[in-house]
Amino acid sequence: MFSYCTDPQTLSGLTWLSCYLTTGKHMQFYISFGVVLLLLAITAPTALLFGFGGAAAARSRIWPVTWLGKGYIAIVRGVPDIAFFMFFVIALDQGFELMRHQLLCPDWDQPIRQGNDFVVCTQAKLPLGNAPQWVHEIYGFSLAVLTFAIVFGAFAANVLYGAMRAVPQAQLETAAAYGMTRRQIFWRILVPQMWVYALPGLGNLWMVLIKATPLLFLLGIEDIVYWARELGGTANPRFTDYPHGDWRVWYFLALLVFYLGFTRISEVFLERLMQKLTHGQATTGGDAQRKAAA
Repeated sequence: MFSYCTDPQTLSGLTWLSCYLTTGKHMQFYISFGVVLLLLAITAPTALLFGFGGAAAARSRIWPVTWLGKGYIAIVRGVPDIAFFMFFVIALDQGFELMRHQLLCPDWDQPIRQGNDFVVCTQAKLPLGNAPQWVHEIYGFSLAVLTFAIVFGAFAANVLYGAMRAVPQAQLETAAAYGMTRRQIFWRILVPQMWVYALPGLGNLWMVLIKATPLLFLLGIEDIVYWARELGGTANPRFTDYPHGDWRVWYFLALLVFYLGFTRISEVFLERLMQKLTHGQATTGGDAQRKAAA
């Protein structure tokens, strides 16, 4: 903070505001925007990986694998997101601790379920009780990323499964007639061509993922929604050097500008990517480009 901010009571106007916006809590607020972007940067490719695996499993000829892929898509898509986020993170955390408990404490003779409490040995706790705060934060963030990836991976799997089915069957049959194996057809013919059919659905899913990032607040992570509520609420002069009324509308207005700007940038990027993918393709977008160039 600036040196002249040592006595906020003597400041006024823009000077007071500049000191207020550079407090330690506001720095945490600014960092939380990076947390959201980091979540998107990690979750998007991870969810796409889950989706690709689910779609490939759903179209497998081995029926247990097929049912596994289709069951993953149906179950996750059928559960409300908020219920999944509030329940699954707790179940995932307890599942990890249970596995560690069975490995590290084989002589434990007490029940793990004690009423509403889930009790494991100290060594099995995640993170350990004496771990520094940053370890707890990274662990919570990792659980959030995994939960987001599993949820949105199911939707991505449904999109990719439909895109695989949209690739003309004649091309796959032609590749088989030339002697290609099923693996070669999958990786050299099907996968490269499916993206043009999948991109509209994946683009919509990306927009939904952006709008779902405030769910981090429900997972106990200090994200932009948490800090907007924390900083925007009425500040009592007894507890702060920067008292103010209810300013939440201004903080949430800043979040509105952030999300609208980010989604607009995403729309421009996705539109250009679609133009590149459909260039020369036998699709509606490709036909439109050829007609425009004629």
